[in-house]
Amino acid sequence: MGSSKEKFMHLAIDLATENIKNGGGPFGAVIVKDGEVIATGCNRVTASNDPTAHAEVSAIRAACKDLDTFNLEGCEIYSSCEPCPMCLGAIYWAHIDKIYYAANKHDAADAGFDDSFIYKELELTPEERRLKAEVLLEKEALRVFESWKAKEDKVEY
Repeated sequence: MGSSKEKFMHLAIDLATENIKNGGGPFGAVIVKDGEVIATGCNRVTASNDPTAHAEVSAIRAACKDLDTFNLEGCEIYSSCEPCPMCLGAIYWAHIDKIYYAANKHDAADAGFDDSFIYKELELTPEERRLKAEVLLEKEALRVFESWKAKEDKVEY
């Protein structure tokens, strides 16, 4: 029958397959803790008009809600495809212990989901990037960080 890891990956791939039939993108993700499925997610970008509704982000949101925490230490994520830069960032911020993925970013690019331009953009200075950025009111914003640093009852993440 295969290992639990394979069982969870099959679930992620099955979610991706079903999601296509339901008007979503070809991506699925499963979050597991202590051998139990905590949450699942599918890519619903076009179905929900939400560019952040990737499978991994959706699964992270569901897991955090279910576990009532923003910290998913002790969890693993199974994704039908190597996470994009946004999802990888979300996985790091969620403190997930390990990622398993099936297809890779090159396979995704071949299917029309090429995120290599984002990786290239991140290597550039803000001035060199295609997306133009302008700094405004930095001193005012720094006061917010000073308030945060001085807050004694803050919850670090």
